[in-house]
Amino acid sequence: MKLQQLQALIALADGGGIRAAARMLGLSQAAVSKALRELEADQQLPLLQRHASGARLTEPGQALLTHARQISTQIERARDEMDALRGRHDARLCIGVTPWLARTLLPEVVLQFRQRLPSIRLELFEALQAVALPRLRDGQMDCAIGPLPGDLSNQEFHWQPLFSHACQVIARHGHPALRAQSLAELLEQDWVVNYSPASYRQVLNALFARHGLSIAPERLVCAQSVALLAGLVQAGMLSYGPEPLLLCPDFAGKAQALPLRERLEDITIGVIGRQGRVHGYAASCFIACLQQTLRQRMRSARPEDRALARMLTLRF
Repeated sequence: MKLQQLQALIALADGGGIRAAARMLGLSQAAVSKALRELEADQQLPLLQRHASGARLTEPGQALLTHARQISTQIERARDEMDALRGRHDARLCIGVTPWLARTLLPEVVLQFRQRLPSIRLELFEALQAVALPRLRDGQMDCAIGPLPGDLSNQEFHWQPLFSHACQVIARHGHPALRAQSLAELLEQDWVVNYSPASYRQVLNALFARHGLSIAPERLVCAQSVALLAGLVQAGMLSYGPEPLLLCPDFAGKAQALPLRERLEDITIGVIGRQGRVHGYAASCFIACLQQTLRQRMRSARPEDRALARMLTLRF
């Protein structure tokens, strides 16, 4: 397979036909057709299904398209990295960050990174799984900082642990449920969680099911931002999530963890990357800045850093 052939396949999929693909690539229709015929001959599979109004990919063509996009993106990333090392200003690094981390450690990490690699164009996402995983799969995102979903295959992603923390049930100050000692006392409360729509019911059901309890689905609200989550907690709903969330500006001094007798699960946060892709120089530098910031916070005597240090256990 040649890169030009894979680029022709991508352009055909995006443009819907040979003519559109030729315009996108700045080539003649004959050149695009030749590249695709050679690709089909090399693979000994029908990759295209031609029709009067254009062409569409067959099942083998769709399978190859996924790899073609990843290869093309990886080559662009390599060019970006070399541009960064030459001092050019159009190199790009895309990172997804779990929401509470974005509101605590991230500003310091970004400042350190900017001092080391000021020419990199940094793009950051508040990365719930629904946002990060599709971008990791197609190569748009270099890596994500967050928990590794338990249902993901190790053949698809690799994971580098950074630290672990507890999860807690959270309520606003003065909430009547603060007197509760067990999850069984909270089944009639309304809950809000900051998870993807595909997983938030599973997360809360798992929370209760582990202790022989169940909760009505209508009790659960999914908030797609930390700001929404904080507003609904202040309105009187309970939440379940990372203990360090209590240190974020939206929650600090306004909410607290319930001292329940049940042992709630610990979560490990790490660097998630696409299997088979080595972290580039810029991504490795960003991860090193995060690790350095974590070490500094763990040694700091500031009250807010000591509070964070009590919540985290380093895993590197």
